[in-house]
Amino acid sequence: MGASLALSLRNVAETLAISSPTVVEALFGRVTKATCDQRLQSWAEACLRNARIELALSGSEHMARGRTYLVMSNHQSLYDIPVLFHVIGPNLRMIGKKELFRVPVFGHAMTAAGFVEIDRSDRNAAIRSLQRARDMLSGGTHVWIAPEGTRSPTGELLPFKKGAFYLALETQFPILPVTVQGTRNVLPAHGLLSTAGKTVRVTIHAPIDPGPYTALGKSGRSQLMSDVRATIEAGL
Repeated sequence: MGASLALSLRNVAETLAISSPTVVEALFGRVTKATCDQRLQSWAEACLRNARIELALSGSEHMARGRTYLVMSNHQSLYDIPVLFHVIGPNLRMIGKKELFRVPVFGHAMTAAGFVEIDRSDRNAAIRSLQRARDMLSGGTHVWIAPEGTRSPTGELLPFKKGAFYLALETQFPILPVTVQGTRNVLPAHGLLSTAGKTVRVTIHAPIDPGPYTALGKSGRSQLMSDVRATIEAGL
């Protein structure tokens, strides 16, 4: 099966199907996390099923029950989002760039569901966003951030942004590095056409404790960033 606009539109429709009721409920103050989690789970499953993605998962034993993680992954495609919600589970919220939150209906639903908007051009706003992410982690919700900040058009890792590592060192929650490989074959970065029947490999690596890096002082953040990057890159 070749690249298909119809498949992309079908999964856009799946997204609108969970976004619209969430926006309506938000207007009346009726949004609950449990409902959003349920919708995110069914949405992720539907997107993978529609695209007939063959998922190859390794390292799931590194996710301990009852622990909360700051999930960091590479970013190849919009399909990374349903893949990670399917793999990690719906008790997960994403830190996303501000442009996503400007998309009609979808962006409002993201806000209502507890996703965290970050504006890297506004330092004070970015600090407030990281505070919201810290509160989520403290409340037992996994937080996912792609340190590259955008999708890689080639699949190779782009330079990492520093914000995720400030958050890790400040909160001391364990980092769960994840490598996603193959989603760009379903939908390339900035592409419009989806291709069904592709294999996507997800590798969950051993958690990284930010504690020892804190003890290194100023060099600790750079070393942590380097080690997380090397771990994610090893799975590509």
